[in-house]
Amino acid sequence: MSNPIDPTVDPYGYLGMARNPDGSVTRIVEIFPTTPACSNPSDSNPVLTKDIPVNESNKTWVRIFLPRKAFDSDPAVKLPVIFYYHGGGLILLSADSTMFHEFCSKVAIEIPAVIVSTEYRLAPEHLLPAAYDDCMEALQWIKPTSDEWLTKYADFSKCYLMGSSAGGTIAYHIGLRAVRDDLNPVKIIGLILHQPFFGGVKRTQSELRLVNDKVLPPCVTDIMWELALPTGVDRDHEYCNPMVGIKSDVLEQIKDLGWKILITGFDGDPLIDRQIELAKVLKEKGLRVIDEFSEGGFHGYGIRDFSEANKLFGVLKNFITS
Repeated sequence: MSNPIDPTVDPYGYLGMARNPDGSVTRIVEIFPTTPACSNPSDSNPVLTKDIPVNESNKTWVRIFLPRKAFDSDPAVKLPVIFYYHGGGLILLSADSTMFHEFCSKVAIEIPAVIVSTEYRLAPEHLLPAAYDDCMEALQWIKPTSDEWLTKYADFSKCYLMGSSAGGTIAYHIGLRAVRDDLNPVKIIGLILHQPFFGGVKRTQSELRLVNDKVLPPCVTDIMWELALPTGVDRDHEYCNPMVGIKSDVLEQIKDLGWKILITGFDGDPLIDRQIELAKVLKEKGLRVIDEFSEGGFHGYGIRDFSEANKLFGVLKNFITS
């Protein structure tokens, strides 16, 4: 779906919002379609899905994606688990947004894997770290769950944290938290940061080069971070800029556990330099990092059109099955 509004001219309109005189925002229209879950085995979909509440007071939940082939076959052969976090700049979209529903369905089939996609609270109604807290709570919720799809088909010894765009940022922060928690039986063995959404006060060269980008120009990411970050902080806060407050002891724990980290990006994305910088720093810390940075593309490349995502699915499969 294309948005006719030029983001460099009307960034709030491009995001489906209006800025109010008091600094708050009004969501004008929901411009992204959603898809309901379907757990009926008689349905023709190649992936079964269902939604399960996590915290009803916060209206958070998870959507589980189970490949039909797994459902119809011997459950003794369990599948790796991918905890997925959707994008949207921390202010938009949902786990049931059609683009992410279809993307998770495709990943579930291609790997194959059980996908657990988390619905988290959005800013500006809920400032950071609300989204990070919600996704950590959902990860801990898995521990005592008795849901049959998870107990019967999920191999909790092979778990990955994955996110696209802002979801990649969430996966990174949840990884930093999770390494210090007892999540048994969940055993995380890798992070997948798909075009992660990071920021900072000083513009990078790619942000300057793509200042008039028609998909995600810096003026739009500035607004997203302004709406998402805690009151009174700037984009050099650790929630936004991974180069700030690097926790060497936590990274050392990740290194000792042998986690693999995949970071993907495209040079048509204004955020590419920040993604490259993170990969470089993590490698210097001795972590097992695989980076897949390609020419062309744009932010969100492959999410909306699977004809553009075949390489990504291949990279994901190799990363998880190797």
